[in-house]
Amino acid sequence: MENTIQDIIQGEKLIYAVLSNLKKKNEVDFNKVSIKPVLIREEKKFQFTFEYEKKVIHKNLESLEAIQEINRLLNEYFRQAMFFTTEADYQILISKKGKATILKKNPTKENVDLSHNRKKAYIIEDGIPCDFLIRLGVMNENGKVFSKKYDKFRQINRFIEMVADVMPRIKTNKTLNIVDFGCGKSYLTFALYHYLINILNLNVNIIGLDLKHDVINFCNEVAKDLDYNRLKFIHGDIKDFRGYDNVDMVVTLHACDTATDAALVKAVNWEAQAILSVPCCQHELLDTIHNPLMIPMERHGIIKEKLSSLVTDSIRANILEILGYSVQLMEFIDMEHTPKNILIRAIKTDNLNRDAVKQYLDFKEFWGIEELYIEKELGEKLKRHLNL
Repeated sequence: MENTIQDIIQGEKLIYAVLSNLKKKNEVDFNKVSIKPVLIREEKKFQFTFEYEKKVIHKNLESLEAIQEINRLLNEYFRQAMFFTTEADYQILISKKGKATILKKNPTKENVDLSHNRKKAYIIEDGIPCDFLIRLGVMNENGKVFSKKYDKFRQINRFIEMVADVMPRIKTNKTLNIVDFGCGKSYLTFALYHYLINILNLNVNIIGLDLKHDVINFCNEVAKDLDYNRLKFIHGDIKDFRGYDNVDMVVTLHACDTATDAALVKAVNWEAQAILSVPCCQHELLDTIHNPLMIPMERHGIIKEKLSSLVTDSIRANILEILGYSVQLMEFIDMEHTPKNILIRAIKTDNLNRDAVKQYLDFKEFWGIEELYIEKELGEKLKRHLNL
């Protein structure tokens, strides 16, 4: 079975596949998984669609990851799979003892032009009217994205994809409270609301926070016009926010300097299930990091500025790992659109990462870093973990 799957995926023969017939229906919430090749940003991926009772979750994987995921799903959850390929149709049947039988038939589906799949790969599609994108001037009444807004359209979909990837690890059997710190004009806040409520049909409350009164007034007006009645925007500073006692997801996109740290501290103190943060300008370490070995980099202002940003984001990720989060640093959008494109994506776990403590202390010593703003704000919570 594994060899057949590997040949189909790596040989680029797959047109469409579906995994069905759960072994134990009470073990997972999804009931079927379909797979198809897609083009995303000119790269070939395999899009897995997990079908739940009232929602679908997408996961886009490279070929090796796709092979591993298919094998895992068949070994753990499903008894049957249909693979429609360019050369044949394959039906895989798995017995109660785990033995796989493969039936091969003549092909019944025609190959697809992946250039047509580029649009279909987006969660919000070009050509289909979407209320908030029309209201915010990204697409016209017929759903056609304006050419000058296509980069924004791609950014919105990229953000939703990143949210979609974390949702299987979020407890959604309750109302989710979400805060977007530094929401700005709130394209992504509205996108988050649309995805979680209109597409996934979840119970969600979202607050957008920003320091600009005119922006807050505009966003509240848009939310009212769209009947997004579980979304509201308020004026205020991140450090002073008291809107919720418990928050499940914290979003902070392009918050300047230590404002990002203030948002991360809030998220940690809430024990938020998920954090999505794209830091902006970072100055805290610019004049303090130093190691004699790094002088060739430190002597150039433009290099040292980028270096201090990378060091700062690395420390933020390290601290989140120490505090029990699984962390990824990811490209948010292409560098050609903005140099501030690193997204910190963190998911709360129950694991204590003792290795992260030593890495953190050694890293600070290497750069000659003393107490940081985020350390000071986390106080005893971080100190307890550092002393474990």
